Amino acid sequence: MTLQLFDSYSRTLRNFEPLEGNRVRIYACGPTVYDYAHIGNLRTYLFEDVLRRTLEFYGYEVYHVVNITDVGHLTSDADTGEDKIEKGSRRTGKSAWEIAEIYTEAFQSDIRALNILEPHVWCRATDHIKEQIDYIKVIEEKGFTYKTTDGIYFDTSNLQDYGYLARLDKAGLSAGERVDIGEKNSPTDFALWKFSPPDKNRQMEWKSPWGTGFPGWHIECSAMSAKYLGPTFDIHCGGKDHIPVHHTNEIAQCSVCHGTNPANFWMHGYFLETDQEKMAKSSGEFLRLKTLMDRGIDPLAFRYLCLTANYRSDLKFRWESLISSSKALDRLRNLYYSWSDGGDPDQLFIENFTKKICNDLNTTEALALIWEFCRSDITDAVKKATLQHCDAVLGLSLDAWEPPVAIEIPDRIKQLVDERQKAREQKDWSIADRIRDDLLKLGYSIEDTAQGPQVNQIDPTIS
Repeated sequence: MTLQLFDSYSRTLRNFEPLEGNRVRIYACGPTVYDYAHIGNLRTYLFEDVLRRTLEFYGYEVYHVVNITDVGHLTSDADTGEDKIEKGSRRTGKSAWEIAEIYTEAFQSDIRALNILEPHVWCRATDHIKEQIDYIKVIEEKGFTYKTTDGIYFDTSNLQDYGYLARLDKAGLSAGERVDIGEKNSPTDFALWKFSPPDKNRQMEWKSPWGTGFPGWHIECSAMSAKYLGPTFDIHCGGKDHIPVHHTNEIAQCSVCHGTNPANFWMHGYFLETDQEKMAKSSGEFLRLKTLMDRGIDPLAFRYLCLTANYRSDLKFRWESLISSSKALDRLRNLYYSWSDGGDPDQLFIENFTKKICNDLNTTEALALIWEFCRSDITDAVKKATLQHCDAVLGLSLDAWEPPVAIEIPDRIKQLVDERQKAREQKDWSIADRIRDDLLKLGYSIEDTAQGPQVNQIDPTIS
């Protein structure tokens, strides 16, 4: 059957075939490591993980590259404001290099907890300054740059189809409200290289043919994707917020440097929303994966929640929905664990499951099909073998799960657990969290399951 994926560039559902043989090359925009990732960020990486797993399930050999933005991403997409890494350094009192390392490790820990396959290549912007300078040199040689007092800029007026990905109306932008664009020739022009401010000390800066400074945000992805995947590759991924600026500018850079759109497919994950707004770090308050885990939620319950919605639709985050996903995951795990081994996958079901997944990663219908299959009268051993096969796409680690071992719980601990459960039912999270912390100090962790709270004894000295 044919694998169909939605291409954001053409805005159509297209049949997918690799550009070269059986190998699929994917570039995904990674985190800007100035703070912890929030669960809205992580939803995008979950979509990309399902994409990769689906391609491998289909039989392709995938080569996956993800960048780490550890320099050059300013607080404004308009090339103004402070570098986010430098800002994080100022906020915490740690060096910019320490900040980048701390939050890179935290991000990688999160994706492991979510059973997201690690890319074949992690590439850091700071490790590829030479490649970025060389890339800018080519753009300069072709006449698409100009210099201002604060940097080297890409001249979008020379590129006829600039903004096609986002369907930008450049004329409308120029004729719209007056915007302070500084020394830029046009609102859509963007920085390739920024000069270090003469009145401030930067921790991350490098010499270049144009002066000491640091690369703009967009150039790193163009330079590193070309290095590891070539000037044209199969799929470029990111969040939908990358469409109007970051990915639009990547395409512009590659069009000038290589004469081509870098990706055959552009794919974008949509937002996770709370209170009618997308989840973002700019508010100063956001939900981390650790927040969920601290409330006794298995990280894979969040993965399950994301599988219940199409990646191209915004997903409203509600605690009730997450609890429901946690219970559904526990039911699936318990069923899987109770089934006997020794069966062969049901090929008709595998075919139907594959049809759902090959229809633009339709995990919503694939999950519904899974539950229908679980309720069928097919033998348990066949069910287990079939779900094991399908879990290669879902990534729920069904094979790795075992039911928790019961332990003898003191009455005082049981009382605290009951008090916490009542607080949770009343959605009084502050009390529930305080009791959880008290339990940790007493040497007990708690996990919320479909069967109720599960208590585990731990070493209180490590809590």
